[in-house]
Amino acid sequence: MFPGTPTPPPPDRGRGCVGGAGGITLLAALWVTGAVPAFSETAHVAVAANFTAVAEQLAPLFEAATDHKLVLSFGATGQLFAQISQAAPFDVLLAADTARPERAVADGLAVEGSVLVYAEGRLALYAPGHDAEATLSSGNFSRIAIADPDAAPYGRAAVETLAALGLYDAIALRLVTGANIAQTLQFVESGNAELGFVAASQVLDKDGFWLVPEIYHSPIAQGAVLLNEGADNPAALAFLEFLQSKEAVAVIEAAGYSVP
Repeated sequence: MFPGTPTPPPPDRGRGCVGGAGGITLLAALWVTGAVPAFSETAHVAVAANFTAVAEQLAPLFEAATDHKLVLSFGATGQLFAQISQAAPFDVLLAADTARPERAVADGLAVEGSVLVYAEGRLALYAPGHDAEATLSSGNFSRIAIADPDAAPYGRAAVETLAALGLYDAIALRLVTGANIAQTLQFVESGNAELGFVAASQVLDKDGFWLVPEIYHSPIAQGAVLLNEGADNPAALAFLEFLQSKEAVAVIEAAGYSVP
């Protein structure tokens, strides 16, 4: 033993991009004092693929708690960021890392001061019906799936784990790469790969997974950011506030994440 294609972006709604310093703190103050109009709005949210199921649980809770609506689009963090860089009209980015949200601010695509860590993920090795750790250590498999390490932080964590275990070079030719973590799980469940590195949140209710010790890879801190497109959208701000509520945190933690 050891020590996919993202959802297309929403159509342009014609709302101008408004940036500015102060980020969530300033906008939250405006919301509380009533300076931001309290009318119903729709926020378009780009969501990292690993957070799909959780976001789908949170959306109706948010809509029930407010008069606002959410439109969710899913994909690998890198691919979603590329769309945002090309002016896709998203209001909020829920990434699987903090690098892209921070880069969005640095590139002038997001509101300064609005980056927050909404969840910390765990990596799991999944081999349906088998001991995943033992299967990996034995090398008795023909294909192992990972998400694209250039686009998906969970894929990067998988590569780091294999390297830390001294296995990457030996199995590099057996890697099957998914466009995102959702497609990676599909590869395993369809039998196209006997095992694969996925988000723990995807397999908590399944048998045959190994929760990878965090010492083997960089932390998977997942950051959210208010994009310029959503800077004047009350629904976008309200959703970021909702992510930090007790109700939302309970859902996130129940799905296998931790919340700072």
